Amino acid sequence: KKKGSAPYMGCLSFFFVQKSKVFAETFLFLCYHRESMKEKVKRGRFMSNTEHLLSKMNVQYQNFSKGQKKLAAYIKENYDKAAFLTAAKLGETVGVSESTVVRFATHLGYKGYPEFQRELEELVRNKLNSIQRMEVTYGKVPQSEILDTVLHSDIDKIKMTLEAVDHEAFNLAVETILEAKNIYVVGIRSCAPLAEFLAFYLNLIFDGVRLLNTNSASELFEQMIRIGEKDVIIGISFPRYSMRTLKALEFANNRNAKVITLTDSIHSPMNLYSSCNLIARSDMASIVDSLVAPLSVINALVVALSMRKQKTVVATLEALEKIWDEYQVYNNDEINLPDNHEIELTDPKVLKN
Repeated sequence: KKKGSAPYMGCLSFFFVQKSKVFAETFLFLCYHRESMKEKVKRGRFMSNTEHLLSKMNVQYQNFSKGQKKLAAYIKENYDKAAFLTAAKLGETVGVSESTVVRFATHLGYKGYPEFQRELEELVRNKLNSIQRMEVTYGKVPQSEILDTVLHSDIDKIKMTLEAVDHEAFNLAVETILEAKNIYVVGIRSCAPLAEFLAFYLNLIFDGVRLLNTNSASELFEQMIRIGEKDVIIGISFPRYSMRTLKALEFANNRNAKVITLTDSIHSPMNLYSSCNLIARSDMASIVDSLVAPLSVINALVVALSMRKQKTVVATLEALEKIWDEYQVYNNDEINLPDNHEIELTDPKVLKN
């Protein structure tokens, strides 16, 4: 159209209107999906780092020193074992110094060996069964050193949990639980004792605490049928992750309930539906899970909630003490230790034996 003519101006106006509509729709779409896009970018970056860890070593192989090349060769063939070794142990296994191992990690772009090791752990996390983990973790530990090794390993997990703890997430979990109308707790298989422990003490502090006990997904949903936006569910799961626990969290999230998770990593599938993630290390020691660090986090959570509800807790305990005395809950079942430290058995049946 001729410039300045009515048809030309009409076409120009139509063009800008259409452009504005497209811009507005795009802007709204980006705002709506901003958070999910952020998460996808984070997960994508993480997955890229993890999946290409071995390829990064291939790319930089020519720039490695002789000792670093030995490390790269060993890790490529034994990354499942290397993920569970300390820097010193990995160096000893390969035949290089601990400092060479640390320099190798920083050469690949990591802040230090712990960050490099975490990438290896994520690479093998769900690829090893309990027997394989037992072999690579403690396969070479002498029988006489098992107790010390396992205890030191548990101490290390508490230290690692403490170093990486998210205080904001912990405080958010406390506030969310305090504001909830009903509190649901779920933990399946090896996490069931943790769920029971948490629910037991929450029941001393709050009304409406519900421990989800079930062997089937359908029964799980039946116990959660009335969960709503004023409620919170606390899901506890560690590798190998429980699909039933994940489905319970999804069910709660779909009904706008608050979701708190206690798991081992920010990349755990349990965090898909949670708004508050509590992280505790729980690398498998052998055929059993190490749940020392998760239990410590639960202890801290119970203590924090008790401090915020002191009057309620004191009143509950006083009432329970009276009930225990009145109904002799402990009188015939406890062992008293007098000042002379001689054990006094108050149960007649025990005395007969």
